[in-house]
Amino acid sequence: MPSIEQARAWYDPRDPVHGFDHVLRVLRLAERLGREEGADLEILRAAALLHDAAGAHPGQGQARAQHEQRSAEFAGEVLAQEGWPLERIAAVQHCVRAHRFRGHDRPETAEARVLFDADKLDVMGAFGAARTIGYAVQAGLPVYSEPSAQFLETGREAPGEEHSAYHEYLFKLRHVRERLLTEAARRLGERRHAALTAFFEQLAAESRAEA
Repeated sequence: MPSIEQARAWYDPRDPVHGFDHVLRVLRLAERLGREEGADLEILRAAALLHDAAGAHPGQGQARAQHEQRSAEFAGEVLAQEGWPLERIAAVQHCVRAHRFRGHDRPETAEARVLFDADKLDVMGAFGAARTIGYAVQAGLPVYSEPSAQFLETGREAPGEEHSAYHEYLFKLRHVRERLLTEAARRLGERRHAALTAFFEQLAAESRAEA
């Protein structure tokens, strides 16, 4: 089983989006949800520690868009060195491949569903707002810019329009609650959704001098 100290070396401590603090929060959430959902905690813990371990960090370029695949490959290497059975390595790799909101693999096991939800809960609430702003800063994008009518209608930016943190809230974050897969996560997600919504609505209101 990979240790927390071993996993720490796989993550950029300066990354506000996929850094080790995110991994620890996902690990804690996964353990909490996993107990309620009856998941295999060893598989779940390994998957949580490895889910963003390769390709997710600043400077990775386009690889960030498919970091779940690279992280799954890396997980296979790490667990094989530890002597894990092939079927349990595959179970961890499935969790890692299926954890992304915009990914192509659907979570098919209890452990994969729990990891998906734990990762999604960390993009809701106060840390969700902080991570979204952190990502915008990393990408050189604004925290807030007024969305165009085209974006509001279609989710696609108009020519020259920048995808601000507020755009990401409108496009993705406000819909995350609808994608949660487990009952335990849905209960926890209600308060986080409310906090996230209140923050971005206040951000927009202040930008427009309405509040």
